[in-house]
Amino acid sequence: MRKNKNHFHLDKKIKKAFELQKWPEIKSSDSWNIFKIMSEFVDGYDTLARIGPCVSIFGSARTKPGTKYYEQAHEIASILSKVGLGVITGGGPGIMEAANKGATESGGKSVGLNINLPFEQFPNKFIDYDKLIQFKFFFVRKVMFMKYAQGFIVLPGGFGTLDELFEALTLVQTRKVEKFPIVLVGKDYWNGLIDWIKNVLIDQENNADTEDIFLLKVVDTANEAAEEIIDFYSKYSLSPNF
Repeated sequence: MRKNKNHFHLDKKIKKAFELQKWPEIKSSDSWNIFKIMSEFVDGYDTLARIGPCVSIFGSARTKPGTKYYEQAHEIASILSKVGLGVITGGGPGIMEAANKGATESGGKSVGLNINLPFEQFPNKFIDYDKLIQFKFFFVRKVMFMKYAQGFIVLPGGFGTLDELFEALTLVQTRKVEKFPIVLVGKDYWNGLIDWIKNVLIDQENNADTEDIFLLKVVDTANEAAEEIIDFYSKYSLSPNF
């Protein structure tokens, strides 16, 4: 079978991972990576520490303008911006673009945490120029999503979206962060996952507490999603933590 360039590139990376490296090479490479990681944390902290209360909105980079979930992300961001909440996204196209667009058009703060990828990801044009941060490391980027958000709204997406969802869910469940609302938009998309968590993960295998399922709220409309965030703070007489 003929291999394309991507296969050759992948083969080269796999072979390199199994090569024995000399200690000076390992030490030099790892040391420089530590400085790169530190610089991303410093840049993120410096930029985001002054943005005020925000909500992180997650979703697929592949969602097209004019589609249901794109328009819902736009509407959610618009509603949140009008009540004074900023919007944080992954900075790319699709759901991220829609949310940044909704925030910008409604006069809200529009933050983009862009990740450098060999495909698919590029910054959208609706991010505030002083609130666009470029990341190389996924784990640093996720820290920024979690540290500077007072709520999480998740629209349909792929593996990256699921990664971000379960990062937020884990931190809330383990009380590493405050009990911020986590809202899933699109019952048709998420109900299968919710059923599996409840019936298999919790009831059958006892791998989480029964009440943990209530850390997630599934809704169908943009208004419901935004209201979950707004009502959370008014119901408990809380203010966002900035």
